[in-house]
Amino acid sequence: MKQPAIYIMSSQENGTLYTGVTSNLIKRVHEHKTLTNGFTGRHHCKMLVYYDLFEDMNAAISREKQIKGGSRIKKLRLINQFNPAWKDLYNKIV
Repeated sequence: MKQPAIYIMSSQENGTLYTGVTSNLIKRVHEHKTLTNGFTGRHHCKMLVYYDLFEDMNAAISREKQIKGGSRIKKLRLINQFNPAWKDLYNKIV
């Protein structure tokens, strides 16, 4: 899936959240799931709980900044609207 995207990874329902931007969602989420280095590895953020696809990277980066600048409550609302069951969405995108 070579397309600009933003995404949120989580350790569990209502757990630690990580927000990122990428040009290849499948590859990047796979890296989060398999690598132990970095924030997502240390905090076990292995579940893809939210993503949004964009036509260009500038729009994706702008949205990522908006989400990162928001409160945790806003992030939780976004996830609950998109994925109320907090299922790992990785299998949906591969």
